Amino acid sequence: MKETMRMLIAYDGSQCAGAALNDLKRAGLPRATEALILSVADVWLPPPGSELAAAGEMMPPSVMISRKHAIETEEHALELAGQAAAQLQKRFAGWRVSTAACHDAPWWGILKQAEKFKPDLIVVGSHGRGALGRMVLGSTSQRVATEATDSVRIARGVFAEDVAPPRLVVAVDGTEHSNLTVGHVAERSWPAGTAVHVVAFADVVNVGAFSSFEFSPVTEVMPDNHEKEESRLREFAMAAADKLRAVGLLAAPIVRRGDPRREILHEAERWGADCVFVGAHGHTRLEKILGSVSQWVAARAYCSVEVVRT
Repeated sequence: MKETMRMLIAYDGSQCAGAALNDLKRAGLPRATEALILSVADVWLPPPGSELAAAGEMMPPSVMISRKHAIETEEHALELAGQAAAQLQKRFAGWRVSTAACHDAPWWGILKQAEKFKPDLIVVGSHGRGALGRMVLGSTSQRVATEATDSVRIARGVFAEDVAPPRLVVAVDGTEHSNLTVGHVAERSWPAGTAVHVVAFADVVNVGAFSSFEFSPVTEVMPDNHEKEESRLREFAMAAADKLRAVGLLAAPIVRRGDPRREILHEAERWGADCVFVGAHGHTRLEKILGSVSQWVAARAYCSVEVVRT
């Protein structure tokens, strides 16, 4: 179990950002967590020391008005971060919580702050129109999930208090990165009764059925030996489930045939999962042909998704 965690939480004051804070109660986070709340003001300011910043009263009135508005917006962003920090301190008494604000393109501001703070996990809400007046945590969340070098949690759907134990889907593909994803889940501090479906899908579909005008049709059916592939994945899923049971989780291995991207979503919806854990750099055959499974799931899941990176 991971004793401490550094977490960067992007917050924009929206309802979805508030839901992301609620979602953290179901994320298995340790008591010893250091959280930095970041609010990004989507405005431009000249950098300190620049000629434009030093011009002062020599600025044209329109530029001075714009600069004043940008400063006020960034100050408001810091106020929002402070409000979120106060909420977290009430919910997680043992956490160390700090705040920060910056002016930048939201996704870029989050990634730059992550470079400085070096978190274990970045948390962003999904599809929230922020109090700062622009979409801060909508398409931004997808950009962060794609380009961050850290694990990213896209938090969705928790608008009400819920005390039921979490239900998790952990997607595996039999690679070493899947082992890291399972380890990522095993390190967390989950409440009693937390249940996990360790899901592996044999890539035995005709991927030509999923091609579109953007791709050349692919008709190869793979792999050739379906039973051997399913047996390998079943052994992997069973070993992963055993590892999760060893830390107290109610884990069940599941192996099915199908397009991993779609089947992971179907399993999460069918079971009513609270979060899907998926590795960012899997190497299944379908990923190489159709793109990233993690990006597909993160963009389309109804529940929260953690994209796990080393």
